[in-house]
Amino acid sequence: MSGKRQPLVFAKRAEEASVLPPGAGERFSGYGVMGAPFASGHYLALRHFTASSIGPGYRAVWHRDPDGRWTVHADAPPEVSCARFLGSALNATHSTPIGIEWTGPQSVTVEIPDLLRWRLEMSGDLATRLMSAAGSLLPAGACGTIWLLRAMGVVAGPLLSVGKVRLEGTVPNGQTFGAIPRRVWRIVTSSARLHGEDLGPPGPLPEQDSLGDFMLPQRGIFFAEGAMTFTPSRPRPTSSDP
Repeated sequence: MSGKRQPLVFAKRAEEASVLPPGAGERFSGYGVMGAPFASGHYLALRHFTASSIGPGYRAVWHRDPDGRWTVHADAPPEVSCARFLGSALNATHSTPIGIEWTGPQSVTVEIPDLLRWRLEMSGDLATRLMSAAGSLLPAGACGTIWLLRAMGVVAGPLLSVGKVRLEGTVPNGQTFGAIPRRVWRIVTSSARLHGEDLGPPGPLPEQDSLGDFMLPQRGIFFAEGAMTFTPSRPRPTSSDP
């Protein structure tokens, strides 16, 4: 893989020059892990939105336990981070520092002090290169073009072998969303310890899960140059720290 197309390059670019997608609604851009399932039934996802139209950029880790209970940890308040959109489907939200350390051009460690240490390695293959080639041609503003996102989702699921994919729809708190992950890579290694417990090897959930219309991929996918828009529609109250 060319050094110019490594995940680290795009992550650093987002951190150094964060740019919001154009258009109306609540807008975000950045990178993260679309989702990473574990054979144990745990599930992790990462969002590092380096630009936000409703507050400072933020980091968030989503966790699903084997019983299907969701928790979001974020370094910004719930009203300006992921819980704003997912809160009604969550069992808890927590405000906490989140560390992201790049240990190589395709390797990253995510850490929540005294809670989580998650190591990831990524790589490209033919499917991710095809998706990235198509996504990189799209302007960030295309995340408001519903017919295009619907078509991309239909193609992305079988191409990436991750189950169903939806890049548009409604989130649990009622807002509509549109998303373009313009660069994607396969997660080839994913290991995590949560509360000191090893979450075990990667593996798909027995049944693909979702948060509203957002389908959680059944294989680990990292994205960069991501753009998202949300159209508010009477958000429901978010969960808060106990």
